[in-house]
Amino acid sequence: FPAGILLGVNTLKGYVGDMKHVFSKEGAKQLGGFATIGSIFPAQWDWHQFWYMTAFLSIILAFMNILPIPALDGGHVLFLLYEIITRRKPNDKFMEYAQITGMILLFGLLILANFNDIIRFLF
Repeated sequence: FPAGILLGVNTLKGYVGDMKHVFSKEGAKQLGGFATIGSIFPAQWDWHQFWYMTAFLSIILAFMNILPIPALDGGHVLFLLYEIITRRKPNDKFMEYAQITGMILLFGLLILANFNDIIRFLF
């Protein structure tokens, strides 16, 4: 195989292997917000590293998006599966509350991530 394909496959294997850390206690401590995202880029400009990290962030966002959290695509898939299995649409009021709950979870995650950044900066 060409070197680019091998690099891509090996990189994806590494990312998939690292996903086990996402749902661990250590993963929660390492959760970071905007400052952490900025800090993973090198101090000196490097196109290769820039695109590598951009791809990494894109994969993280894709993974987060398929989680079965209401308000994300994974949540929509979950409700569609429910509709297929039961052959009826979920109650509109239930869907509204589920979407609100999903948004609260996402905003909570955003606040926690940026709070972790502030704590790391201060201490």
